[in-house]
This record gives sequence, C-alpha cells and structure tokens, in this order.
Amino acid sequence: MLVHLTPEKNARRIRRAGIAASGYRRGVFCMPVLPSYVLSHQWLRELRRGGQRLIVAVHFRVPDHELVRVGHYSAGGTEMTAAEAVSVILHADDPRGYQIVIPRSIAPAELHRVRQVRQVTGWRYRPDAHGRRPCACPACLGRGEYKAAVLRRRFDPDPPELTKPQLLEQLRNAATDDDVMIALYGLGRRSRGDVDDVAGYADHPNPDVRYALAWALHRYRGKEARRLLARLAADPDSEVRREAMQRR
Repeated sequence: MLVHLTPEKNARRIRRAGIAASGYRRGVFCMPVLPSYVLSHQWLRELRRGGQRLIVAVHFRVPDHELVRVGHYSAGGTEMTAAEAVSVILHADDPRGYQIVIPRSIAPAELHRVRQVRQVTGWRYRPDAHGRRPCACPACLGRGEYKAAVLRRRFDPDPPELTKPQLLEQLRNAATDDDVMIALYGLGRRSRGDVDDVAGYADHPNPDVRYALAWALHRYRGKEARRLLARLAADPDSEVRREAMQRR
C-alpha cells in the first residue's frame, strides 16, 4: 500500500481518472504506508508551502514486482522492485526525505481510497530544518509563502543598506578605489543630495571611479549635477562618456 499526497481540489479528478504522472522525473511521487503516521505523510507540510490550503492522501496499490525508483530527494534514486523500495525506506537509519517514484500513471482501478489527513504533519524546507536558522533567499523562501515576510525581515541574507550619512562617512574614510566605488554606488541608490559631496571624484585618475560617479549622479538634481554630468560626458574614457550621456 502506497500513499500519494495531493491538493484536495484534485480528489474528484483522481477518483475518476486516477493519478497522472507528473514532475521533472515523470512519475507518481509517493511513500509507503509505514507504521509511523508521521513518516508516511512526512511530505505534507513541505507540499503546503506551494500555497495549497488542504492536502489529502490517496492510497493505492501496485504489484510487488513492479519497477520503481527510490531514494532521498537530494539523490537521483535507484531502480528496484516496489517491495524492495518499501524495505529500503522501512529500514533506513533516517527515512525523512525519502520518496518512491512510480514511472507511470496510476489507474482508477488501482486506487484504494482518498482520505483527509492532519495538515500539520511532517517537515518543511528540509528534514533537519527544525532548530536551524532558515534561509530567506528567494530560492528557498518564495513570495507568498506562510510567514515569508516575517522570515525575510528576521533572516534577510543581505545586510541592511547603509544610510546616506553612513555612505558619506564611508566615502570620506575610503582607503582604496574599491571603497570609493562601493560608496558611490550606494549613494546612487539613495535619495537626492548635495552634489558637492561627490563632485571631487570627477577628476579621479581611475576611470572606474569616474564611471561610478556618472552612475550615481542620476539620483542628484540641480544645475550643478547637470554641469558635472556634462563634464563627464567629455571624459577621456569612452565608458564614462557613455554612462554620463545616458544619465543626462
């Protein structure tokens, strides 16, 4: 007996037409019905991260000798019979994250029942995620996920952007050209300000610094900013000239 978890909205179609093969591995993803209810339905909370409010369990049977793939989700899986696959998961040291993939659709005649399950069963993100700092990058935490905004504020992988006073202080204390460019690019992402704070870098010997200045000036307003951009538009370096012309 195997169990496939699916959104409740698919239940009527599955009862009528069976379970369609899907996913990048083209198959039906499932787990064996184990003595542990939690392990049998361990994928439920992770599946709910996709935005589904209610998940149901579809129980079905396949012949013991049918070839399937089994393994941890982080691996490709190993082909063996269904009976052997159940044994692999049953005797694994840590069966969390394991899955069976049946490389075909499941016919309605093979279904046993469709039933409701507890909606708070299993792990999220990865089996050993509990107690670890969550990753809030866009790849791990998608928009619209449960408490995504709260987690993104608490565990933002990017440090907070410096304020304008902090950037100006960084510019005054810059020890290298790279420090100057980082500060200039930062100022280019902030609100408009006094161009006198950055005007002196129009004569900097490094064209990369002058380029960063031309890029940052798009956030500055007034005659002095336009005059400085016109000056950079006649810069000896072609990249600086091009950037200044685009910002004018």
